[in-house]
Amino acid sequence: MQIQSPASIALLLMMSFGLASCSNDGPVEEAGETVDEAVDDLGDGVEEVLEDAEDAVD
Repeated sequence: MQIQSPASIALLLMMSFGLASCSNDGPVEEAGETVDEAVDDLGDGVEEVLEDAEDAVD
């Protein structure tokens, strides 16, 4: 892609800053955070079960 004018460069920069300044989480971001929390909770549960099993063996 070849940029032809300074106006095109300015528009590209303004669009870039606009995307970088978005702070609202979209539905995909929220879903990802929910999945992260679920995986963390699952890992904690597995760790607790393994600790209980280890205690039962001792």
